[in-house]
This record gives sequence, C-alpha cells and structure tokens, in this order.
Amino acid sequence: MTDLKRCVVFWIGSFCIGACVCFGQQGPVSTRIDVSDGDLLAKPPGVDWNSYNGDLTGRRYSSLAQITPGNVGRLRAQWVFHPTNSQLLEVTPVVVQGVMYVTSGNDAYALDARTGRVLWRHSRPLTAGLIEDASAHHNRGVAVWHSKVYMETDDAHLLCLDARSGNLIWDVEFGDIRKNPANGATSAPLIVKGKAIVAAAGGDAGVRGRIDAFDAETGKPVWHFWTIPGPGEANFGTWGEGHSWEYGGATGWMPGTYDAETNTLFWGTGNPGPDFEGSARPGDNLYSDCVVALDPDTGKLKWYFQFTPHDLYDYDAVETPVLIDGPYKGKLQKLLVEANRNGFVYVLDRTNGKFLGATLFDPSVNWAKGIDSKGRPITTGVIPTAGGTKVCPGIDGATNWYSPSYNPQTHLFYFVALRGCNISRAKPQPFVQGESYYNTGVERIPGEQEKKTLVAYDVDRGTLVWSCPQAGEGRSWAGTMSTAGGLVFFGDDSGNVEAVDARNGAPLWHFNTGQEIHASPMSYAVDGTQYLAIASGSDIFSFALPD
Repeated sequence: MTDLKRCVVFWIGSFCIGACVCFGQQGPVSTRIDVSDGDLLAKPPGVDWNSYNGDLTGRRYSSLAQITPGNVGRLRAQWVFHPTNSQLLEVTPVVVQGVMYVTSGNDAYALDARTGRVLWRHSRPLTAGLIEDASAHHNRGVAVWHSKVYMETDDAHLLCLDARSGNLIWDVEFGDIRKNPANGATSAPLIVKGKAIVAAAGGDAGVRGRIDAFDAETGKPVWHFWTIPGPGEANFGTWGEGHSWEYGGATGWMPGTYDAETNTLFWGTGNPGPDFEGSARPGDNLYSDCVVALDPDTGKLKWYFQFTPHDLYDYDAVETPVLIDGPYKGKLQKLLVEANRNGFVYVLDRTNGKFLGATLFDPSVNWAKGIDSKGRPITTGVIPTAGGTKVCPGIDGATNWYSPSYNPQTHLFYFVALRGCNISRAKPQPFVQGESYYNTGVERIPGEQEKKTLVAYDVDRGTLVWSCPQAGEGRSWAGTMSTAGGLVFFGDDSGNVEAVDARNGAPLWHFNTGQEIHASPMSYAVDGTQYLAIASGSDIFSFALPD
C-alpha cells in the first residue's frame, strides 16, 4: 500500500454562500417527469442520477466522462442553493430530466439543475419532542418513481408528492413517536418493483427495528420485516430470555440495494441495544449488525450475514452493501462488498450470503485480531467496563454511513476510513421508554484526534492499493463517487470537495466550501454539460467546466 503525500490545502477564492447564484440559461426545464422501473434498474447512471446511490447497486459510479484528470483543474462552481429551512445537510441530490430534488429537514425542493432556481417547495414543520440521537431532523434525500417523489419525515412518515408541483398525494406513517419519541427517520426511500421501502431509526433508544414496504402508487402497506425476530420465529433465541428483543434496536436507518437478476433486496441493520452492556441480551442478537437479504415481493428472509455478533461497541452495519459483478480471487462472481464500521472490508457471495473474505483496513483495531473462515470475528476480549476500556475503533467506527463507490474500470472500491479510539464504559441500567439506552457511553482520549483517509481497495485481490490521508480535524462525514472520466470525488475534513485520480489517488482539484461536509457527491448532465453536486454545510453546490 502506498501513501500518497497530501497537497497543501489553500483557499481558492471566496464564494457567496446563502444565495442562489445562477450562471446557466434561464429557459424552461422539463415538465415531463417519468422514472420507470427500467430507469431505476439501468446501470450505471449517466445523464440522470435517479436514486440515492445513482442506481440500485449502490456503486455510486457515473458513466459521465466529460470531466477528466486532464481538465478537472478547471472545474468551477456554477451555483449554490441555500434552503429556507437551513441546517446541516446530509442529502444526496437526485436529478431527473433536468430537475434536481433535494431535502432539508422536512422540506423537499425541486430545482432547475442547471441554475439552482427553485421550481417548487413542499414544507412541513419539524417535529418537536423527538429524541435527538435518533434523527436530529436530518434527511438524506428522496426517491422518484414515474411522476412521484417520495420522502421520509423526521417523525417517520412516508410522503408521496407530485414531482411536477410538490403537492401532497398521500402520507403514511411507518414509525410511532407516540409510543417511542425516538421512532423517527433519516433515510432516503428505496423504490423496488413498484414498492417504496423504508425503515425507521431510533435503535439507540429502544426502537425494535423494522423494514416496511408500501405500494408506491397507493401508499397501502405490502409487507414488513422485523429485524429482531419475535417469539416462535427463527433465531429468536439469540436474545436470551426476557424482553430485550422488544427494545433491542437493529434499525435499518440507511437505504439498501437491490439485485434484479436474483430478485433480492439487501439491507443493513444497526447495533443491538443497549449499546455497550450485553448482560440483558446474551447471544448473537440477530439480526443486529447484519446485512439481510429479502424477497422484495414478500419481505421474507432469504439469508443473512452478521458482521459483529453480540456487539458491545456500537458497530452498526448500515454501511452500503455494494453489489459488484466481477472477479474475486480470479473467479467471476456476484459479490456483495461492504466496508464495515468494525474495521474490516467484507466480500460475500450475494446469491447465498456465503463469506468469501475479509480485509483489515484499520490497523488500530483492538477488539478483534482477525476473521475466521466462516466470517466470525476472532475477538480479543477487549470490551467496555465500568472503569473504562480503550476500544478501537471508537463509537464513530472505522468508517460509517457515508457512501463508498466502485469503479468497474479500475476494479477498485473506494471508501473513507476513520481512525480513532475511545474509552468505553459499561454499567447495567434498565430500559426506560422514551430515553436513550446506551448503558453507558464513551469518552474521547485526551490528546488523540480522529483521522480520515480515502482508501482504494482491490476487491479481486483483497488488498488495499492506495490511500490518501486527509488534512483537517475529523469533522466532516463525507462519502465518495467515482466516474468513467477516471476520477474519485469526495469531501475532506477541511471542508473541501476534492477530486483524485481513480487509479493512483493523486490529488487533482479541490474547492473549499467553508463548511463541514456531511454528504456524498453525485453527477448529472443537462444540455450536454456534466455537473458535480454535493451538499456542504447548509448549502447545495453545483460545479461544471467553464464554456
């Protein structure tokens, strides 16, 4: 593995933040919005970016190639959009036929993707009384199907809006904040075969995880899958005796992926509760910290794989399960690849969930010394204690929900790795409805600072190829996107949107937004021009090459 030297980061000029600055023409945009099932299944994305990850595979790879290593240095900001309901954004824009859809809190916007001009806004108040840890009013984006836009609200309602006007068509509830004020939502919905699929948040405050599918036309419920089995169901015994399964977490608070060839939906689940103390939940605690493979027609479980059995460290497995058709150890296979919060990159056979291999990407990991032949961690006995124990990675994980990407040209998988440790403490405490359920928590280690690195992983060989250390103070939580133009775009810890060479990680371009980036980039094209867009701080930035 080669560490490339990071270039010195400079400000490259000031930019007016807080206003919509339009450089493009002001002509009409398309009023014919129609995203078919075929459009959602098409891969890779090109002119349009139809869903949260671009397509349903989770690869975040754009086929656009107008922006290249040779000209990316000329990339310039074209416009900035500042939502009325200003807050730290975690949204990935969706672009369909020249219209960009973004969210901020419980607000949805349609913008002219060339200029940032607002076409419509749908707004509802933020919900008071939510447990802050569960959603904090974040919203990561929309789904679009035919002429409808779907978004989740902070109180776990699924809204269906008219894509051309923003008018509400229907509203259904999939969480229950009256029963538990942590039962909110933060994700973007996923549309599969005419169903809008969602999952609530709040696992750290006693919400029992569930994945729900609704008829995308009518909003009627189709199926649901409990991520913690109930009495009489398979694997119920992995929670021991008692009632810990009723408030055990394992919520699926990020969108999943879908494979049309095998007709399988893949969804990641969060940690079990309480987070750091496991005496109330002896056993593996299925299906926490898993990727579950479901039949999208019925919601029935096909298979599961658990990354961190009986998790005591808050190692959610909601990181994107990326679907790759390619070589592994020289053999072409249907793969699922996940860079997991626990410090290992996993490769699975997605047709049956068979474990193929795992690679340590965070050398500071001390809770496990490896992964055995069946995919179970070989633990070291390092666990949280009442007096405090150093645990690596810490509560933020060795990576997190920010998006990875895969480039079929380079055969490399790109993700942002985080290195940091905590002092973790544990003390048994009873579950109290409406309160956080950690038992007990973590502390930063004085003098230690989290560091992030952009990593390129060779899936076939199971090796780390190159890494690009980030400058900054560990504040940004930004994901990646790769392109057919030979680039990887990401957000760094200094508030820069960056581009590096996809083959070797050489830094090529950056733009300092002046804000923390808690979102992932995407790309789209309008009138023959390729754009790069990313949410940074409380704004949406769009970039293109000058005419």
